[in-house]
Amino acid sequence: MKSKTDKLLHFDRKHIWHPYTSIENPLDVYLVESACGVRIRLSGGIELIDGMASWWSAIHGYNNPHLTEVVQQQAAKLAHVMFGGLTHEPAIELCKILLSIAPDSLERVFLCDSGSVAVEVAMKMAMQYSFSKGCKQKNRFLTIRSGYHGDTFHAMSVCDPETGMHQIYQGALPQYYFAETPRCSFSDPWDQNDICSFEQLIATHHDSLCGVILEPVVQGAGGMRFYNPEYLRQVRALCDKYGILLIADEIATGFGRSGEMFACNHALISPDILCLGKALTGGYMSLAAVLATSEVGRVISHGEPGVFMHGPTFMGNPLACSVALASIELLLQSDWQENISRISEKLWAGLEPCKTLEGVKDVRVLGAIGVVELEKPVNLQAIQKRFVENGVWVRPFGKLVYVMPAYIMDDNEISTLTSAICRVVTEEVSNG
Repeated sequence: MKSKTDKLLHFDRKHIWHPYTSIENPLDVYLVESACGVRIRLSGGIELIDGMASWWSAIHGYNNPHLTEVVQQQAAKLAHVMFGGLTHEPAIELCKILLSIAPDSLERVFLCDSGSVAVEVAMKMAMQYSFSKGCKQKNRFLTIRSGYHGDTFHAMSVCDPETGMHQIYQGALPQYYFAETPRCSFSDPWDQNDICSFEQLIATHHDSLCGVILEPVVQGAGGMRFYNPEYLRQVRALCDKYGILLIADEIATGFGRSGEMFACNHALISPDILCLGKALTGGYMSLAAVLATSEVGRVISHGEPGVFMHGPTFMGNPLACSVALASIELLLQSDWQENISRISEKLWAGLEPCKTLEGVKDVRVLGAIGVVELEKPVNLQAIQKRFVENGVWVRPFGKLVYVMPAYIMDDNEISTLTSAICRVVTEEVSNG
């Protein structure tokens, strides 16, 4: 007779479509019973140290008592109300704190549903900004290769068209401009040739460009690359020179992940539009925010049709706003920069032994992000099983085995996590 777990997993395998997975021949999934701190408890009692923080989001770990209490209190008072014509204190207080920590030039906040939707909103803002200025021909975007901005339709159009995940949609997506991937890594000496491709494209096409969009300093799912902050500084200067809006996609990097509150801070620049998500709510609920300058808001509001044309049903959800506010306050009350520095040192110490392995291309760490890049793609199902057998949750993709732990992970837990990665990577390259 099948157990309850077996029945649940059987139904899941037959009917539920998981991300980036075939519904006919799906990858194995593991049934989660509960989670607390940095540990995920599977059905049957197995505990895994989570190295992924639920795709960058659970920065305070799971079931944080304060955040859980905030959600419960807010749910008892007001779980949701439409944001059209109404407002509420959680949204107001969240926007206050976001503006207080964001670059000074950002003074307007648009709340939306998720990271990829935030990218859609930002791109619509840039288009409508140009339209409102009477520059209807300025409706194209410039970005850089190896980028990733989400899986919704227009967000896909600025993801890498060759190495990204959306090649089958080429031809249906808008065709935009892609500068070469930045080559100078975060700590490399700056080479002025690195900006040449971008500089040529913006000079050639500025009459049709309404915006530049990129992930500042850290490129996430497009390759987990860390590039030189000088590149970002020069992009900012070129956008200013040609009068083009700069959109910074900080959905993955916001709230301390790279070692700065926002990755833009590494370059000491401010974007015209900033996209936030993932860690915004501490991993409790889906919520994103798009911050813009007063100039962007003024131009859109004074042009036709005089309003910004976007309005999600769950915009400004009170539950999400209240827990986001509490999560940011929790981060600011901690010595988060010293903590991220500690995590960075421990990740580097733990992952560095992989550098000597044949079949490993690179090992790199920035802030609370650790990456082991292999020469060949991994077999996801097989390597996932080996990580679980080693007591950790790590979800590689392509050639990348990477981690971005919760900020509460202690030194022993980081050591357990990185030791497991070294063992599994050694097996992977030996068997490859």
